[in-house]
Amino acid sequence: MLAGVVPFSSVDFPGTLAAVFFLQGCPWGCRYCHNTHLRPYHPTDNQGEWNWEKARSFLHERVGFLDGVVFSGGEPTAQSALKSAIEEARQMGYRIGLHTSGSLPDRLKTILHLLDWVGLDIKAPLDSRYDLITGMEGSAARVQASLQLILEAGIAYQLRTTVHPLLHTAQDLEDLHAQLQQLGTHPSVIQQFRSQGCEDIELIATAA
Repeated sequence: MLAGVVPFSSVDFPGTLAAVFFLQGCPWGCRYCHNTHLRPYHPTDNQGEWNWEKARSFLHERVGFLDGVVFSGGEPTAQSALKSAIEEARQMGYRIGLHTSGSLPDRLKTILHLLDWVGLDIKAPLDSRYDLITGMEGSAARVQASLQLILEAGIAYQLRTTVHPLLHTAQDLEDLHAQLQQLGTHPSVIQQFRSQGCEDIELIATAA
């Protein structure tokens, strides 16, 4: 289910002018999430003005004007129809980007061959500290599995880490950097917490 669209973006898919489709639903409850309205998943409800039929028409009209399509969220891999939507967009000639938390590696594995670029959130060091961010036990193992799949696929990617002083220490970031070095990845891009859309009053009040 589509929850919203950014018709034109030059920042969500590096080097590519793209439309961004936001998909409803996410299995995690990250405290600093700025898209909390996208967490609930209502597979039979139309929560907004956009559906895939309208999105398809939108993409047909912009062939030659846009280069790519980004599927974001929420967690886009939570949507069972994601693969078919990607295939349709590729058939129109678009390059495909994906924003993902890596929370569903089995789902990610089924679409990696259709992607040109992945933006993967790395929320904390890949150990028990990860669960403090996501609110879900064992989340680090899921992300590490997703990261390994991306590396094995050999596609372009970017790792991003959103930080907040209540959730991350300087040591956390050093440990994460060391872990990523060991895995042979690009370093993670550090993003500062933003209060817009966040529902955690404590984080908003204590933001640096």
